[in-house]
Formats: sequence, structure tokens, C-alpha cells
Amino acid sequence: VAKAKRVNLKNQSVSDLYAPSSNLWIRIREGFELEPMNTPLEIEQVRWLSARPDYVHRSMERSSRYLFYIVQEVNARNMPTEIALLPFVESAFVTHAKSSAKAVGLWQFMPATGKDFRLTQNVFRDERRDVLQSTDAALDYLQRLHKQFGSWELALAAYNWGAGNVAKAQKRNLAAGLPTDYLSLKMPNETRNYVPKLMAYRQIVLDPQAYGIVLPELENHPYFVAVDVGSDIDVDLVIKLAELPPEEFRNLNPSFNKPVILSNANQQILLPFGHAEIFQANLKKFNRPLSTWTAVKVSKTESVDQVAKGLGVDADSLRQVNGIPKGMRIKAGSTIIIPKTNGRSGDVSSAMADNASLSLEKPPPPAPKCLKPAKGSKGSKTAKCAPGTPSKGNSAGKSTASQHKSASTGLAKSAKN
Repeated sequence: VAKAKRVNLKNQSVSDLYAPSSNLWIRIREGFELEPMNTPLEIEQVRWLSARPDYVHRSMERSSRYLFYIVQEVNARNMPTEIALLPFVESAFVTHAKSSAKAVGLWQFMPATGKDFRLTQNVFRDERRDVLQSTDAALDYLQRLHKQFGSWELALAAYNWGAGNVAKAQKRNLAAGLPTDYLSLKMPNETRNYVPKLMAYRQIVLDPQAYGIVLPELENHPYFVAVDVGSDIDVDLVIKLAELPPEEFRNLNPSFNKPVILSNANQQILLPFGHAEIFQANLKKFNRPLSTWTAVKVSKTESVDQVAKGLGVDADSLRQVNGIPKGMRIKAGSTIIIPKTNGRSGDVSSAMADNASLSLEKPPPPAPKCLKPAKGSKGSKTAKCAPGTPSKGNSAGKSTASQHKSASTGLAKSAKN
């Protein structure tokens, strides 16, 4: 489990955590190890950023919530502090960033890579978006790639393009008698620009005045504290007790998919230092139930209306909280969130917290219409159930052709993705 300053609210005070104060940018600069390549691409990336000071400032402001923690982790692993700047390239420090290839979070993990690094992706949470877990996984991944390729430039290229692709590019160069270092490999434009983009941010952090950039003040102490969840608690209640703007809560806790945070998932809530103290004080005084939501497993495939009726809950609310489009059915074995009642007290179980999934399907097509024989007609007395008859002679052929076309088009599209 990723590490951060953690507080057990039963026996520890948030204010006990001492936060030393000095300039975080100085600490980052002191840890730089990569050598600038001074290539035309690197110079071009520096020019691009320096021509957009507002864009740079916004991303720097966003980074202020997370950079101290990331720098701590990078330092603990003896990695170059340039690595702490990588989310500027990946996501511009937008925690809800999602690429067209379905990569998400600060470090832009794809679903499969997230699974490889044990980042839980289920009904309740997506740890690819979790600030602590995704940082831990990204640094593990980068260290593995550095060990495999022997240089940070190649490790970064592999993080963007994939280790297999970098290895193949090296083999091609070896076969052609060419060098296998980063600058000598043939790679896609996105990957070719990837390290220069990171080095451009390095240059701006190293000497912001030279590029007309003003870095926001960043103190060298934690922005947030990680609070253990002792029992299931509603997201809205945490926001209320912490007296925190909802957007700030979501910026620090983007992995929560549902309106309830589960104790049995070993969840942590990240709160800014001052608000963590407020949360601690207000929680002690709060004497009502902490959670108004629970979860159940659906035993058979049914429509939302049928499931809602069986559980005694409102169908529209069930759709909304579980993100179920109209017309879709819930498949057997799915986990859904429902309002907690007296008969459904207690916290969501560990097994459900870790393995919950939601599977949906379209309802089956209606049965074909049965045509009754005309009165007085000879032949069979039984009704005939005929499939829909095409209106034009060759429309069935056209339909078949279009199905093949759409299928092949779909395959082509999937091959590109």
C-alpha cells in the first residue's frame, strides 16, 4: 500500500504531524540528474511552453496539491527528480484526465497496465486515479523499465510507447549495425517528443525567469494528510465534516466512483492539513449514521425496474447512482449501490468491496409476430410465426452485405485502437 502521512483518528491528532517549511522548487532542482540533449525538438518544446505562460501557470497551480508527495516518493527511491515532473507531460496534473485510449489519472494508466500493477478497478473505485496508489505504481513501472533498458531516456520512451516496442526498435538497430540509444531509435512522433517535453518542463523549473514564467510558491511540506476510514462513510458527509469545497475533495480523491467510501477496502481519504483537523473535530461530535448507502449482489438478470421493485427502491435513483443507461438490464452477479435501510445495516463486506463489478446487457429482441390464418382458408389450422418479410426483393441481400461491412469496419477500427 502506498505511503503518506496517515492518521488514526481514534488515537492520533492531525496537528501532531510536523510540517517543515522551505521551497519545494529548490528541492526539486537539487535532485535533477538527467542531461539536457539540446536537440531541436527540446528547444521547440521549451519555446512552445514559454509562449503559453497561462497554460504553464495553471498546470503548476494544479501540481501544488500533489508535488510534495511525489517528490518524497521519488527521493525515497533515489530516482531523478525530473521523474516527479512527468505528470505535467502525461496529464497536466488533471486527476480526471482520460485519453482516447482509455488511460486515466495523473500518470495515465491503461486498464491492462493498471491491473499488472494491482490497481483496483471496480464499481467503487479506480485506483488508476488514486493519487497515492497510481504514483506508487508509476514509480515501480519506471524503475522496472530503467532496470531493463539501462537509461532513463529509454525507460521514459518505454513508459509512453511500451517496453516491447522499444526492445523491437533496438533489435532492428542492432541488426542494421546502428546504435541502440534513445536518440538513435526510430519511434513514433508522440514518443519522439515525449522526453523533450519533460526536459522542457525541467528547463522552466530550473530557470523560470529566463522564459518569462512565474512559478507558484510551493512550500516543502505535505499538502494533504491521509485519514484512515474506520467505517463506511458518505462522500457528502466527509465534505461537510471537513468543511471543504466539493471540487477540492474530488481533486484529492478522484478514485471514488460512488457516493460512499468503504472501510473494508482499506481506503484512505486525502484532506488538506487544516481541513483534516476540522474533519477530526467534527467527526468526534457527529452522532448519526455515517453512511446512507450499501451494496447488494443481483441474483438474476433483470431490468432496472424489476430489480428496483424486488429491492423496494426507486428505479430512477437506482439508475442514476449506478450509472445505468435507460433500456439496459442488470446481469446476474452484478453489484449495485442502493440506499441503506434498517434491514441493511452494517458496512459493505471486504469481498464485495474488492471484487464488485457491474455488467449490463440489452434486452432480447421481441418474439416474432404470429400471423393467424384467414377464416375459411385451407391448410394448417395453426398460426404461422414468420420473420419480418423484406419489402424489396434484394433488401435481405443488402442487409447481409451491410452486416459484413459493419463487422469488418468494426474490426478495422479495433485494430487501430
